[in-house]
Amino acid sequence: MEALAVRLSGLDPYVDGAMRIVAFYDTLMRRRVDLPALARASAGLAECVAGIRLHGSGRSTRVSPHGTAAATPAVPASTEVAVTLDEEEIGTVWLERPGPPHPLDEVLLDRFALAAAGAAERYGPARTTMADPALVELVISRGTDDAARARALRLLGFAPGLPVHVVAVRTRLPLDRVGALVCPSRPVKAAPLADVGVLLAAAVDRTGFPEGVRAGIGAAEGPDRSWRRARTALRFTSPREPVVHHADLGALALLADIPEEAVRDNPDVTALGRLTPEDLETLDTYCATDSVRRAAELLHLHHSSIARRLDHIGRALALDLSTPTGRTRARLALLTGRLLDEEASGGARDDGPFRG
Repeated sequence: MEALAVRLSGLDPYVDGAMRIVAFYDTLMRRRVDLPALARASAGLAECVAGIRLHGSGRSTRVSPHGTAAATPAVPASTEVAVTLDEEEIGTVWLERPGPPHPLDEVLLDRFALAAAGAAERYGPARTTMADPALVELVISRGTDDAARARALRLLGFAPGLPVHVVAVRTRLPLDRVGALVCPSRPVKAAPLADVGVLLAAAVDRTGFPEGVRAGIGAAEGPDRSWRRARTALRFTSPREPVVHHADLGALALLADIPEEAVRDNPDVTALGRLTPEDLETLDTYCATDSVRRAAELLHLHHSSIARRLDHIGRALALDLSTPTGRTRARLALLTGRLLDEEASGGARDDGPFRG
């Protein structure tokens, strides 16, 4: 094989150069260089500025051909390649070559990206978003002692003392994609656990959740407690409010602790089961807005139609929905009924009788 390689390199200068690049990076990987050293070596080999950016840290490293930090501002990359680890894109490597790319730049960047993935995995926690479910479960379990929890967090890439929010997610989208959207520049790990997805994140942008995702967010007050509260918040989600932070629930969170038997025996909740899905949507919208006209706007109906529906619903529930007490009872019945439906279905469906 080596003899064949020598013959090929003698016939084609491109092959000779490519083989030298491959050998160069093979040597760097055997020497187990870190990312800064890899960037310096790549810039020297390419004779232009070379850069590395890992999505997990959000930081970029740019090095000049002289081995020093490149001057800013950055020049637009002439060529770039994604860095992948475990089939997930974790970053990018690039060259900032003045003028057109060199014929061997593609080979150089391919090997640069491969070496960067190895260095990222070797010199720190893997920068992939997806994590070992067993480690994640260890972090959020109530029975884990402090030392084991701290060790699991370190293995997952969370520095000691770093706040950790736990998010309970139900989605058909890949969990790593959801994690990257809601925590783009801070540590975030994801894992499926039983019937729900789990995100561990240093910060959560609740506006970043894609459409169709249901998410309950726990505060950064200890991962085990945050997990329990995230699960509770997830039970309060609905198509109208798909993302709920436990801290925003306040006293409403107490509804999740009401025994199932007591909910089933409540006459207000029982009466909701006799309403049509259309009536339930009207009632939920009216309770959420506290306005016939605003509910009509949201449901794209005339306000007189909404008023007639509410009159019919009020008679069916034996409630005067024009009074604060009537609206409060209706809203509490909707919420507790939704929680009951969520508990019974395990959150697997969106069409239960109490879904708003």
